[in-house]
Amino acid sequence: MPRMDEKQRWSATLPACSPLLAACMATRGSLTEHLMATGHPFAVDVLAQGHTAIYADEAELLQISAKQPVYARHVRLMLNGEAVVIARSITLQDSQAWRPILERGSRSLGLTLFGGLPGLGREALQFLQTAAPHPLHILASAHDTHHAPQLGARRCRFTLANSPLLVSEVFLPALENYLR
Repeated sequence: MPRMDEKQRWSATLPACSPLLAACMATRGSLTEHLMATGHPFAVDVLAQGHTAIYADEAELLQISAKQPVYARHVRLMLNGEAVVIARSITLQDSQAWRPILERGSRSLGLTLFGGLPGLGREALQFLQTAAPHPLHILASAHDTHHAPQLGARRCRFTLANSPLLVSEVFLPALENYLR
């Protein structure tokens, strides 16, 4: 059996999905603004926040030890009270630049990241068609009422004051109902 990382690699190419979902996943602007533009009530629900273990593919991208804990914020992005995206934002546990930004309660991170934050760097989007046992799929599947075996995901690395922030977003099938 192939190792997980051989089957599930991040790529610059969008995974196979509907044109509506592809347009949402590929948006270079704020996902929050994209979701708000649907006209449905938008909300951010914080699932967890604090120190946690890093995933192997995250450690590789951030160039830190897989044993080094990180500071994470897990949220559900909701439309009309339904979870449509699960997001995981991580930074170094002692990041002076990102910790105050992540400690924002139910306010959207996207509005800050795309609101003209001075000195912000952004790398290219990466995409993944994720499935179990990838930890992002496990995190998101707990909120997927459709129980999809695979979920589209994207991630982007930001830098501020030489400190990295990795934002990963998993798109739930329920989102398609709001993109029509």
